[in-house]
Amino acid sequence: MRGLYPILLFVIFVRCLEAKKIRWCTVSSPEHRKCAELAKALVAVLPPAAVAAFARLSCIRASSTTDCMNRIKANRADIVTLDAGEVYSAVKQFDLVAIAKEIYSDGGCVLSVAVVTNSSLDIRSLRGLRSCHSGVRWTAGWSLPLGFLLSRNYLSWSKEHPLSHDVSAFYSASCVPGAAALAPSLCTLCQGQKSYIQQNNYHCETSHSEPFYNNQGALRCLRSGTGDVAFVDHLALESIEGSERGNFRLLCADGTQAPLSKYRSCNLGRGPGGGMVTRHNFRKVARKFLMTAQLLFGRQGRERRRFQLFDSSVFGESDLLFKDGTAKLAVLPDDMDVSQVLGLDYVALLKGLGHEGSSLEDSVVRWCCISHAEQKKCEQWALSIKSDPLVCVKGVSMRDCIEKIKRDEVDALSLDASHSYIAGKCGLVPVVTEYYGKNCVHAEGLAHSETDVLPSVVGVAVAKHSSRSVFIGNLEGRRSCHGHMYSPAGWLLPYRHRLSLDRNSSSPCDPNKVYNEVFWKGCLPGSQGDLCKVCLGGTGEAATKRCTDNHNERYYGNMGALRCLVGDPTGKSYGDVAFLEHHNLNENILSLNSTGWATGWASSDFELLCGDGRRAALSEWKSCNLGAVPPNTIMTRPVLTARVYDFLMKSQEALANNANTEFKLFESHQYGESDLLFKDATQCFAQTSHMDYRSILGEEFYTHLETVFNCTRSDILEFCNQDVCSIF
Repeated sequence: MRGLYPILLFVIFVRCLEAKKIRWCTVSSPEHRKCAELAKALVAVLPPAAVAAFARLSCIRASSTTDCMNRIKANRADIVTLDAGEVYSAVKQFDLVAIAKEIYSDGGCVLSVAVVTNSSLDIRSLRGLRSCHSGVRWTAGWSLPLGFLLSRNYLSWSKEHPLSHDVSAFYSASCVPGAAALAPSLCTLCQGQKSYIQQNNYHCETSHSEPFYNNQGALRCLRSGTGDVAFVDHLALESIEGSERGNFRLLCADGTQAPLSKYRSCNLGRGPGGGMVTRHNFRKVARKFLMTAQLLFGRQGRERRRFQLFDSSVFGESDLLFKDGTAKLAVLPDDMDVSQVLGLDYVALLKGLGHEGSSLEDSVVRWCCISHAEQKKCEQWALSIKSDPLVCVKGVSMRDCIEKIKRDEVDALSLDASHSYIAGKCGLVPVVTEYYGKNCVHAEGLAHSETDVLPSVVGVAVAKHSSRSVFIGNLEGRRSCHGHMYSPAGWLLPYRHRLSLDRNSSSPCDPNKVYNEVFWKGCLPGSQGDLCKVCLGGTGEAATKRCTDNHNERYYGNMGALRCLVGDPTGKSYGDVAFLEHHNLNENILSLNSTGWATGWASSDFELLCGDGRRAALSEWKSCNLGAVPPNTIMTRPVLTARVYDFLMKSQEALANNANTEFKLFESHQYGESDLLFKDATQCFAQTSHMDYRSILGEEFYTHLETVFNCTRSDILEFCNQDVCSIF
């Protein structure tokens, strides 16, 4: 059987090659030698009849990875391994296709780490230092560190110039291999040979002939004292010998330092690892070649004693042809888009860093609106400000908007506490939080101090005063009104109370199952089945089907739940209990009359249902409520944090200082709804970009959400949990 193995391999390989040669593109003499040894090894392990076919594996020497991409596109080479950032360039700018990815011992991604030898440095004070980078647009050496610095506002990008211009002004000197065409000043520390002949010029090139190229080169730059900080991936740390590991430290995101062993908790972000690219018409041949090479010479290869695909030590360099830390190659199917290969978050980061060049999107903020009414208010907002342009984009729900932000189709929106949790799980970050207190300070565009406590609102259960038999514990068989799916007050808080004395839910941690068991029917926008039967849908310009998860559904949100409680204008389709927030309850009751929805209603016509079975006046909400609700948070992709923050602060100040404008950012009743774009209770924005979403929610509320979503199916969380680092 052992004798048949190489013959079977040969048959498979020859059929896929169809007499075509494989030309591997190399970027240095050591890499060229390794490629040549691979060609020899292939010839040696195959039967004599296969020698001619495998002798056609040849190695093409290029001056850089960019030169390789050009050669492959021009059919003068066939395949090369690139960093993920370069894979994106190869696909978008050179019309190549990714055919395989490197998979490491802990998955398909790398962590970006900042390495120093000076124990006094921290990540917040890099300005003016000398920097060493593995390569321009490389994941760990460029994109992730810059995304981090921009998100924390440590690095400012005016957008009047390319990012490389502002980076070169940020550091006093740098070596960023591949950056010569972008900003020559980013190459001042590089030490490669200079030449006016392109083929002989290795200074600042993405080639091993540049001593400071790739991860090991960046560490070499740091070791030599040329640079103060090196940005590399975590795999490079394995090459640092035990005796010298104590000389190096990592810079952590919180401003501290840590030993090299703590890279999992002390890093600047995670992104996809390297991949192989080729031309579209050559992908089948190239895939088969990689599969065969791995079968023979991979970690578990039958002929790995003869040649090791993922070891470069004998050639005097590291990461030749492939990263030495590669455990295996994952061959990619034909139908994978680059966003699926590299991940939505990473692709959005590259776009945010101007990886595709400047575009109109770079100068605008795209706000996600979830209803016709929100769209109208957003358009009025855009007309009322003279700060950065605002574009209003239609979404169908908060969940849809979160997905759109992740896909780089919109930039920001305000999310309630439950959806902030979901967005945080999706990789979005806080910019500002709605502030409901009375202590807003407007100074130089800032809202209030970062250290102030963030006031919350509370969720309440409301019934009509005349419905005397309705109380918490006696709701079985009743009709319920909930703000919307995943709303904190309408969905998350009520199920924690014993709604019915006669029934214990079979799934006490899943609100949907609890409500379906307790209530006869209801309106929970975004739900289905019996919990949609009381809903109305929308009419006129806001026409929509019943139970949609936005303001077009007339029973959506706090205003909608109140409407549901009193019934539609004909007096039909009503509920017995409404779960909503207290903050604008009295204003919404008055709005019932002013909007012509229902006449004759006053605050005294409603009562609160307390968790202990009592009923109380609406004014007693502090002692009779379902629990506290953290404030809404405006969230975006990390790289846009500073831009969205700046836009909101300028917008808030412009509107506050313009006494002639009729537009109010935190008022919605003139549009026939409440809480459009922001809660009407908002007094100003509080800067919270220095906090993570978990801190804003508070540990107790966060833990509650964790428990619920661990046993409640969520399409948006399933979408967000598609981890490009572990799916291969």
